[in-house]
Amino acid sequence: MIVGVPKEIKTHEYRVALLPVGARLLAEDGHQVLVQRGAGAGSGFTDADYEAAGATLVDGPEPIFERAELLIKVKEPQPAEIEALRSDQVVFTYFHFAASRELTQGCLGAGITAVAYETLEDAHGRLPLLIPMSEVAGKLAIQEGAKYLERPMGGRGVLLGGVPGVGPADVLVLGGGVVGACAARMAAGLGANVVITDINLDRLRYLDEVMPPNVSLLFSDPHAVDEQLRRADLVVGAVLIHGARAPRLVSRAQLGHMKRGAVVVDVGIDQGGCFETSRPTAHDDPVYEVDGVLHYCVANMPGAVSRTSSQALCNATLPYARDLAAKGVDGFVALSAGHGAAVNMRAGKLTHPAVGQAFPDLPSA
Repeated sequence: MIVGVPKEIKTHEYRVALLPVGARLLAEDGHQVLVQRGAGAGSGFTDADYEAAGATLVDGPEPIFERAELLIKVKEPQPAEIEALRSDQVVFTYFHFAASRELTQGCLGAGITAVAYETLEDAHGRLPLLIPMSEVAGKLAIQEGAKYLERPMGGRGVLLGGVPGVGPADVLVLGGGVVGACAARMAAGLGANVVITDINLDRLRYLDEVMPPNVSLLFSDPHAVDEQLRRADLVVGAVLIHGARAPRLVSRAQLGHMKRGAVVVDVGIDQGGCFETSRPTAHDDPVYEVDGVLHYCVANMPGAVSRTSSQALCNATLPYARDLAAKGVDGFVALSAGHGAAVNMRAGKLTHPAVGQAFPDLPSA
């Protein structure tokens, strides 16, 4: 099979979808690997690294989109890329279709087979290709939130950990999954008072056993969330529903109860966002203010730490990419129900139930 790796063109996206070692292994499997020149530069991997690994370097994206049977990317196809897609291509990347009708309609019109990182499941129902970027995003949420709490950045002028004689900041984490757990550990390590809310009591019990003593666990009901919002200096939205649009947990009215200069970081923005006032931003203009509250809603947060993120992502995706290249889509789907859950659209129809529910008027299989 011809496997293509284009350079990412989303604003300030520096990750690469395949490391040189991945190119080597795919080449050893008997596939031809096309890599666009400069694709790995933002993550610290040179063209010479890929060439030494057995990849064929090409100038520009056109040869890749024209020749590749399997496209491996990091982010969803951008408008210029959608125009170049072919109906006989398999695209393996993060799509997050439920957050964008335009993207969904564009890819349906192109007729591609869309195999989505974010909905592939393992034998335990976990999302192994979403987990590594969720870990990165959870930690970054606190790193970025702490920065924007600084007064020169527009925040309240609060240090997360406080100092002797001055109390620490209050951090609220909405959701106790991978993102939420990583965010809570990061904030707790910096000395903040942290509260995690979730609706899964078993998950809350588990987190209660493993979290440090400055992390409290609360069942997520509207009253509890509203009370914690009033106290919070930093709020992290970290709620995910497999393949579906993120639930709106915080309304515009509730935002009005928060402290002026508080910060919200919406990690769920890829799936539409957890706050009513959320809209996607980019690394070159990451924040905006609504009712005195700073919003950080960068849709590709892990791209800021591209070296770490590319390595973590490719460690997880490479075995599945090799299966796709070796077996084709039908053989890939036959491996397990979790592999089948990764296929979000095929032959102009939506094939994942959650994406179909997000757009009931679009054709579904």
